[in-house]
Amino acid sequence: MLREHPPRVQARPRRDRAVSALRIGTRASALAMTQAGTVAAQLGGELVTITSEGDTSTASLASLGGTGVFAKALRDALLAGEVDAVVHSYKDLPTVAEPGLRIAAVPRRADVRDALCARDGLTLETLPEGARVGTGSPRRRAQLAARRPDLVLVDIRGNVDTRLARVGADDPERALDAVVLAAAGLDRLGRLDEAATELLSPDSWPTAAAQGALAVEVRAGENPFDGRIRRIDHRASRITAEAERGVLARLEAGCAAPIGVHAFFEDDLVFLSARVYAPDGSAQLTSSHAAADDVDVAEELAVRVADELLALGAADLAPLRDPGAEDRS
Repeated sequence: MLREHPPRVQARPRRDRAVSALRIGTRASALAMTQAGTVAAQLGGELVTITSEGDTSTASLASLGGTGVFAKALRDALLAGEVDAVVHSYKDLPTVAEPGLRIAAVPRRADVRDALCARDGLTLETLPEGARVGTGSPRRRAQLAARRPDLVLVDIRGNVDTRLARVGADDPERALDAVVLAAAGLDRLGRLDEAATELLSPDSWPTAAAQGALAVEVRAGENPFDGRIRRIDHRASRITAEAERGVLARLEAGCAAPIGVHAFFEDDLVFLSARVYAPDGSAQLTSSHAAADDVDVAEELAVRVADELLALGAADLAPLRDPGAEDRS
């Protein structure tokens, strides 16, 4: 069942309801609905659509205040008691915890890679000189500029269908030769095989922190749905997502920071690598560490990787705020 509901800002008393009546808040985009629908199918419950400023504005993501703009309306509705849980793309959440809320589950993570979606089956290497490539991500812009400085990079916004429609479009003002999108989103919409012409390896093309992961957020404190929600939590996905997000938190990096991260399990070790780019792609710094899997491994690795990047000069390379600058002065 699907209900539409506007976001509420002011908290009000919750109604007493049966435990089975789980209301799950989601953005109204096709991708968000698909993601939340998957969670709803696992948990049982109804979807409540909520519109955010990020869904209605055509301004650049950085000017709106970053990826957190997509989460605010969902969180307002959750805090107001209008829904019992919300489903986020984990990469859209600010790294600073929201007072009164907590992440109750991170379901099994999907493909972390970026996908090039180009006309005529082209790849990043075979795109012609001067090809127009669209992206709204500072990280992807830096990566594209580093790999192919001859490309013309076009800032774009919009949902997956809107972006894909510009590839090979007849209108020369809007036409693009390619766009770069998250493989996970394309796959969830059933468009990966049709649209992607190249999947970019995270070893050489690290992606956004927690890309491909979902986060189920609830109000802090005791929750009658906790037992049900915990069943869909996937430990390895949570650890890798939290390690990647921990790097951003340690760097105090905002949405304009061109940073790619990649964490993964191999045997009994967790590996974490992060790369900071100059915004124009002219330089980059990388740090990689591994540690044995234990309770605090995500935080441990994030600290080691971020501190090494700062020591290498990441704060001078990209728009970061070095949290240890005052201590070292």
